[in-house]
Amino acid sequence: MGKKTVHVSDFSGEVIQPGDGVVSLVVLEHPDLVAGPVRLDARPVEIESIDDAALDVAVVEIHDGPEGSEPRRVVLTASEFDELATDTPMAQLLRTAERVRPAKTTRRTERIDYGTLEHAGKPHRGRVTDEEARLVREHLDEVNKRLADEGVRQIDPDDPDLAARYGFPTPPPAVVVA
Repeated sequence: MGKKTVHVSDFSGEVIQPGDGVVSLVVLEHPDLVAGPVRLDARPVEIESIDDAALDVAVVEIHDGPEGSEPRRVVLTASEFDELATDTPMAQLLRTAERVRPAKTTRRTERIDYGTLEHAGKPHRGRVTDEEARLVREHLDEVNKRLADEGVRQIDPDDPDLAARYGFPTPPPAVVVA
């Protein structure tokens, strides 16, 4: 028995033929995007005009709150941003401006407690405690909804690895009849 994978365009709903190729787009930011980046599949012809529609933009962060508060991120056309510079041309201003280094990441001293409903089931390298496994088994729908909202893998009790990790009954092995 063989398996056949059929790709369908997320944009048009049409089947993508093997010779057409599949293009994946990752949507990083959009007003309707609520749970983090998503991937969309399309035929190359469906996104040909995307480069033509692309805008020259400036993405800026405005730090106007108290120390440690999150900055506001603003996207505007490059020409609108360039007009803000009235004394020196923006190109020259950007070349001579002070460089900003990314903030150093500090090692988190706070450890995540996966034995709480707030964090149970999140992917992690450590050992799953009895408490975390119990919470996942008893609140699987709630845990999977939270995981989906966070954009991470959900827990499938039929997956042998996840079943063993969280103490679900191990599903019987699939029998393939040739």
